[in-house]
Amino acid sequence: MAKSKTARPRNMKASTIDGDAVSQESPTRLRVQDLMTGSPRSCGVGHSANEAARIMWERDCGAVPVTDEGRVVGIVTDRDICMAAYFQGVPLASIGIIQVMTRDVCTCRASDDVGAAEQLMRERQVNRLPVVDDQDVLVGMLSLCDLTQGVTRAGILQQRTDQGQTLLETVAAIHEPRAPARLVP
Repeated sequence: MAKSKTARPRNMKASTIDGDAVSQESPTRLRVQDLMTGSPRSCGVGHSANEAARIMWERDCGAVPVTDEGRVVGIVTDRDICMAAYFQGVPLASIGIIQVMTRDVCTCRASDDVGAAEQLMRERQVNRLPVVDDQDVLVGMLSLCDLTQGVTRAGILQQRTDQGQTLLETVAAIHEPRAPARLVP
């Protein structure tokens, strides 16, 4: 089967994160599957922003992957929904998820090294990555919170290792403003 065009940016180097590449890292390194949240809920491309908001409320999360026939084709965040509601001025049930979702979604695989996933988050300035299998079917979500909790559980921050420093750099890079704030008249 053909890979989804939105699964990974075309300009992303294979060495950064690629499910087909063999990791050169130590076998003791953490894998995405060690930290990800499994069995995530998703919205279909035909759903409304209201459905995504309901999932976010029920699952206490800030992003929901959007799927088409099981494959990840986008992601919608709580901010996406808020901005759509504000600018469109209509009920969430009237806003199609396809209108507000981010189509340029980047993903990782459960077998990927956590460091590579973290690097992708840093480069793309995203807080969450959908985790997919070899057919780009959703199997989990990896969030910045998952990374932080994993590093904390492993005692990495107390050890002052490179992984702890890298996590702090990732948090800083993700939260760096992309553009100056825009004021609405």
